[in-house]
Amino acid sequence: MKKLKATYPSYGEIQKIENKLADMKNEYWLHHDLFTFQWWLLLIIFILPWIVWWRYVDKNRLKEIVLFGCLLMHLVGLLDDIGVTAHLWSYPYKLVQAIPRLAPIDYGILIVAHMTVYQFFEKWKSFIIVNLVLATIFTFIFEPLTVWLDIYKL
Repeated sequence: MKKLKATYPSYGEIQKIENKLADMKNEYWLHHDLFTFQWWLLLIIFILPWIVWWRYVDKNRLKEIVLFGCLLMHLVGLLDDIGVTAHLWSYPYKLVQAIPRLAPIDYGILIVAHMTVYQFFEKWKSFIIVNLVLATIFTFIFEPLTVWLDIYKL
């Protein structure tokens, strides 16, 4: 009986293509992203919110607020990874090429904004209402802005 050859790629073939893709992404980032207007904007979006947050965070509740932020970081990172892996969206500009997600937004402005809401709105009703307002602002103002700036592609 004749043995049929597998019609799917081997793990080694996949690794070879992934290595080539990683090299291509590094070249693209070095020649397309690094030090562009979008890159500097992402750097500011990543650092500035944390500086402002540190100035105004309630230091007596710091552990609680940071724990909330860390849990949210894991959730946001997971959901972003799923979206990128499923090719639902991508990021033509990145602050750091090695990170597949848009870290400045995922771990910068988004987390800081939600930790601030958590700090200032302790009652469930106001917390939920303000989070809905914040989600609306991020969805209908900031997301289209990132699309327009070519930072985010659906």
